Amino acid sequence: MEFLTTSEAADYLRLGERKLYELVTTGAIPCSKVTGKWLFPRHELDLWVLSGLARPAGMLIAEPPPVVGGSHDELLDWSLRESGSGLGSMSEGSARGLERLQRNEVMAAAVHFHALDGSDNLAGDASIEALRTTPDLHDAVLVAFVRREEGLVLPHDNPKHLHGLADVLAAGARMATRQRGTGAQMLLDVLLKRAGASMRDLRRIETPALTGPDLAELVRAGQADCGIATRAAARSAGLDFVPLVWENFDLAMRQRSYFRPAMQALLRFMTERRLRQRAEELTGYDPSPAGQIRFAA
Repeated sequence: MEFLTTSEAADYLRLGERKLYELVTTGAIPCSKVTGKWLFPRHELDLWVLSGLARPAGMLIAEPPPVVGGSHDELLDWSLRESGSGLGSMSEGSARGLERLQRNEVMAAAVHFHALDGSDNLAGDASIEALRTTPDLHDAVLVAFVRREEGLVLPHDNPKHLHGLADVLAAGARMATRQRGTGAQMLLDVLLKRAGASMRDLRRIETPALTGPDLAELVRAGQADCGIATRAAARSAGLDFVPLVWENFDLAMRQRSYFRPAMQALLRFMTERRLRQRAEELTGYDPSPAGQIRFAA
């Protein structure tokens, strides 16, 4: 992320330094004080300017509801409650969340995309590409929430000795899956392709699970031998876990939503110690990237 000094930021915004200091004093502009000097993140200055863009009455865009759609995550749900943001959640999967964001039906979408074309390094670059290529999201921003661990969720003591997808295929283990368009299902597709297999080679249970905790419950109840979900979901259900990948879990939103009070409350909370402590309690999270802008259109 590029940072500007006070004089550089004033030139960039075409403001006097005195006016810039007034904005800093009132907390009206994004900035950070490091060793006694004010620094201004250039990306966030761009978003700040765009968030105040004036439009003729006929061009006014309806504000989306204060809801975070997209993928389910236990730490995110907790953060929405504890941050005092007033944001609700609607868990339907990454692809559905991005569709709702495109139609202004949610303020943000939690996403973790994976690509089948070989470009996905399982670090989250596919999420950036999804924002770049989605129509009507020319003003999109992708903010890091956490990195999290995904893997096989298994019964206690792993009775079938499953240590990877190859074991699942070889043993003909019953696998719980997620609905199409979810990040977990995209990840399974990627891993199957790398193994030279497809969904037809899996012994799947009939009904897909809506969320990771729902999938873990199917394994806990003995209806499935395994499935892909987060370490946190496995731990909450008292199940075993075999790690497969670390992935980026991000929040996609429009630039004008970035500075809305509800979103700012969540973004501030994401940098607090309480979130780091909760991430450690839940296990399987790396909150160090929280709040970083990974992409801005």
